[in-house]
Amino acid sequence: MVTAIRPLRPRPGPLASAPRFPAVRHLGPNWYACVMGTAVVASAGAGLPWRPPGLRTACAAVWALSLALLVTLLAVRALHWRHHHDQARAHLLDPAAAPFYGCLAMALLSVGGGALTVGRDWIGLPAAVALDTVLFGAGTAVGLAAAVAVPYLMAVRHQAGPGQAAPAWLLPLVAPMVSAALGPLLVPHLPAGQPRETLLAACLALFGASLLATLLTLPLILARLLTGDPLPPALTPTLFLVLGPLGQSTTAVGNFADAVPGRGAALLSVLYGVPVMGFALLWLASATAHVVRARRHGLRFSMTWWSFTFPVGTCVTGATALARHTGLACCAALALLLYAVLVVAWAVAAVGTVRGIAGGRLLAAPR
Repeated sequence: MVTAIRPLRPRPGPLASAPRFPAVRHLGPNWYACVMGTAVVASAGAGLPWRPPGLRTACAAVWALSLALLVTLLAVRALHWRHHHDQARAHLLDPAAAPFYGCLAMALLSVGGGALTVGRDWIGLPAAVALDTVLFGAGTAVGLAAAVAVPYLMAVRHQAGPGQAAPAWLLPLVAPMVSAALGPLLVPHLPAGQPRETLLAACLALFGASLLATLLTLPLILARLLTGDPLPPALTPTLFLVLGPLGQSTTAVGNFADAVPGRGAALLSVLYGVPVMGFALLWLASATAHVVRARRHGLRFSMTWWSFTFPVGTCVTGATALARHTGLACCAALALLLYAVLVVAWAVAAVGTVRGIAGGRLLAAPR
């Protein structure tokens, strides 16, 4: 005999509440590139060999904008983690999105460094030192965490093949180099002796960690470009990310030379910086050719266009450091030319982002 049991009806419960702040659900860590790109316009412009009247004031205003963007994005990303934790976790487990967590570290560091280079004109030197100290410490900690966690996730969870190597893989690895480049700016504000020497030694260690990790990763990216298909048009602007460790390392050795007395450090910065900047210019030409090709194949504006800003900005500061230590007019001219490119790229990316937000396209779910 079979006894049929009537299934119990579930008791009606409260309706599932709609997720709060739906507009920020798909706002990923790549948005910190806006902060990086804006801050580098300010700091690179303030250090140029030739400074026309009004440039420093304009740079201070741009730095203030980068600070406002950083505070806003930190608040919005906090809402993202609080109310859309599932999506935030999905970003960490996504091999295309996880490397952009390095952008958070570089956003903190670039705004902090800008406070000392140009922001002090508006907030005063003591406040600038305090702000840079906090942001440098936080940015360095986040950068080291990203440099360890993201490659670990790539190894055990993402499991990307060599044919999937992408320039974005460099983002978490270059963050410690940004710390190495900006740390020497704090050295004169520390007590003489052990504090200054400790910070310089830490910056040298960060420099080595980032440089060696980059040298191990860059051949994978180059091999993918030479042996595989070209990058999709939407991802082609990320080729400019390779300029980041090149320009930032040149900036770092130049800032080391400024912090360490003697001609030896200055000579070393030139011997390192000139060939590295030469390769950076070669890569810039190649990446530009790829972008021109992608434009003919349907490249449209996306957040990847911010790749045109911060990496080029590091080349500006690198060329400026070389001009400072060599006295060569060609290095100064290169810095001015690259800065003009940077300003145009930043303006295009900023206008495109504002239009994308107004149209709801940049905050929508990816297709």
